[in-house]
Amino acid sequence: MVDFDEVGIMLDEVAAGLPQEFYKELNGGIILLPDVKRNKISGRNDLYIMGEYHRGGGLGRYIAIYYGSFERVHGHLGREALKEKLAHTLKHEFTHHMESLAGERGLEKKDEQFLADYLRPRSR
Repeated sequence: MVDFDEVGIMLDEVAAGLPQEFYKELNGGIILLPDVKRNKISGRNDLYIMGEYHRGGGLGRYIAIYYGSFERVHGHLGREALKEKLAHTLKHEFTHHMESLAGERGLEKKDEQFLADYLRPRSR
């Protein structure tokens, strides 16, 4: 797995390639945290959270990316493949940010449906 500092550099590279308009009112910026974060709603231990968009509170609006979750799920990937996963996650979280600014919840609803589908028992 690429170490924490290198993932931070990769994340900065991805972020630098995004349009400046995406950063409107993202006053807390993008934060890389060392944490492993699991989805507590699922009641299972096999669903990791790669990133989250936060709004409100002391830090305002910001995006958190969880290095530990990336390490657990994508630790086997090379640098370029990992960077693609980071880019996908960052763009996903920016979509939440942009929708929040517009008063929309489309991606939130899509994420909720994904979780419901993921948790639905599979028939054999």
